[in-house]
Amino acid sequence: MALVLFLVFSLFLQGALGTHSPLSTSEIICEELPVGQCSFSIASSGRRCLLETWTSSDGKMVLQCQTSQVMVKNMADLVEREECVSACGVDRKSVGISSDSLLEPQFTTSLCSPACYQNCPNIVDLYYNLAIGEGVFLQDLCKAHRDMPRRAMTQLSSSGAASGPASATAASPVSAVAASPTSSELSESIACAPTSI
Repeated sequence: MALVLFLVFSLFLQGALGTHSPLSTSEIICEELPVGQCSFSIASSGRRCLLETWTSSDGKMVLQCQTSQVMVKNMADLVEREECVSACGVDRKSVGISSDSLLEPQFTTSLCSPACYQNCPNIVDLYYNLAIGEGVFLQDLCKAHRDMPRRAMTQLSSSGAASGPASATAASPVSAVAASPTSSELSESIACAPTSI
């Protein structure tokens, strides 16, 4: 009886937090997610979900959730929590996967904040790998942003960052480029977070 109550409470808590429970029998399939839950979600297959724009039969532009080619190590069945979306300063309506936002000082401040960097491994993993794809380590970017924000943005933009969003068919598996930070590495890199917001 106690086990049943525990499982029911666990499922309820997972639903309340906005994440998919591994105890649930349903799989996360990107194409079945509503637009408002698509970005920053990870399908059961371990691939990232992303929003794409499509032209409907009546000529209107619509958003549709698609499975990308980007694989995520050690994470699956995840719809990102609203707390992380807010803490990291990301937008659920962002289309594609792009490093563009790394050039925005306000976004970098949010991403490097302890509330995001220490508590939201999915979003940190995504931007860690996007930064690696631009030839920059996220920890170094956070430290440079804290110490000299303008110089950090100049260095990132001169590295060729922000080359545009990746589509579902053209996305390269950036997670395979470099290993994502482990939880111990994330804890060690607390120094990259700004001391005040």
